[in-house]
Amino acid sequence: MKFHNTMVQTRYLSPLGPVTIAASNQGLAGLWFEGQRHLPIELTGPAVWAQAPEHPVLTQASQQLADYFAGRRLAFDLPLDLSYGTPFQQAVWEALRAIPLGKTLSYGAVSNQIGKPAAVRAVGAAIGRNPVSIIVPCHRVIGSQGMLTGYAGGLDRKTALLTLEGVFQESLL
Repeated sequence: MKFHNTMVQTRYLSPLGPVTIAASNQGLAGLWFEGQRHLPIELTGPAVWAQAPEHPVLTQASQQLADYFAGRRLAFDLPLDLSYGTPFQQAVWEALRAIPLGKTLSYGAVSNQIGKPAAVRAVGAAIGRNPVSIIVPCHRVIGSQGMLTGYAGGLDRKTALLTLEGVFQESLL
């Protein structure tokens, strides 16, 4: 996935480690934990995106993340730009947005939801490439037997997010 070089970014210090938040002219286009898998090339080499901590979408995203981690926010209300994914990836990411806080779905259930029941592995790959972690809640997707599997930000973060949302009882934050 290649992003446009006019994107802007800022850093947010979450309880689970630093994240980079990025926005395009259309909305929030990225939220990545430091060191997570599938970081965009624009974040792994020389700086490409300008720092813009005062950008309205980035400011709003930072505030909503702070509210989420403090337990004051149940859903995010941000303009999103998911156009950097393929149509299939975008369909998967839109399905993830429908999973409510405190609930989980299996990869197979997401495949069924988008009308592609045989595409479980492709759905898993699209979930792994989700560019807007937390806000597009890929952490709410679990294995068919209820097992925690795959999370580009690490299973410890996935567990902590699900604990914060009440899926698990013991807090790791």
